[in-house]
Amino acid sequence: MDLKQAGGSLDALISSFNTRIVELQELVIGRNMYAANSIADLSEIDTAVKAMEFQMQSIKDRLREETEAIPKAKKLVEMSLRQQNKLQSMLAHIPVRLPTSTSMAVSDKTSNNGLMQEISSHNHGFGSLKLEEESAPPQMQKEKKSRASAPLWYVTADELDSLSSYMRGRLTLDKVNAAINDMAAYAEANAQLLSAPRNKLAENALEKALERRDIAMNEAVKGKHFFLETDIKGPVLKLDITGKSILTVLRHLGRINETRVGHQRVIILIKPQ
Repeated sequence: MDLKQAGGSLDALISSFNTRIVELQELVIGRNMYAANSIADLSEIDTAVKAMEFQMQSIKDRLREETEAIPKAKKLVEMSLRQQNKLQSMLAHIPVRLPTSTSMAVSDKTSNNGLMQEISSHNHGFGSLKLEEESAPPQMQKEKKSRASAPLWYVTADELDSLSSYMRGRLTLDKVNAAINDMAAYAEANAQLLSAPRNKLAENALEKALERRDIAMNEAVKGKHFFLETDIKGPVLKLDITGKSILTVLRHLGRINETRVGHQRVIILIKPQ
């Protein structure tokens, strides 16, 4: 082997050795990149698994709460059904018209026109009111002795439905009958004012009592329960559009009649035919 051949062999060996080193470096770099990617993938997978575990736990907690609430819901449904049956039974046994003996109790709760308050406030400490024969004419004395409580002739659903939609408008049965309670309260207050002893009335109440006694002696009003248009002050019946519609309906259904005595418009309670 000569010198040139030996030098060529050495150069080839060095080149082969360098090539091998480069390949080994590339393998090391590739392995490192694969390891890094694997770690990142494992981290993402771990995060996703934890998120799924959290969602599963939330679903389990919700299912447990719903399961625990089922017995309570069943009890509530049972109680509601029992209450519904009771209300239906009560509704089936309610009379169409309440007895007039209950009108005083109803009127005491619904009266808001101030007449009763005037009498009771003036007579505080005098005890129960007693009729004084000399405070009114003989005809008025007879009416006082025979006067009954203001009647409550309620409207039925069939009666209200029988009206034209134009007349009925948006009125409901409850509102119409609540207005009847108010009217009975006004009439009862006037009856109490008429029967109160004259010498035990305040000046403003006395003026009202004298005016109503004159009205009560009118032939159209005599012996009947009545109230004035000026007595209408709620709580349900008022002198507004709704109140006037209620009066029209009750007049059409034969619950009230109207007349004019002097400058007062008098509304009389009448028994339906």
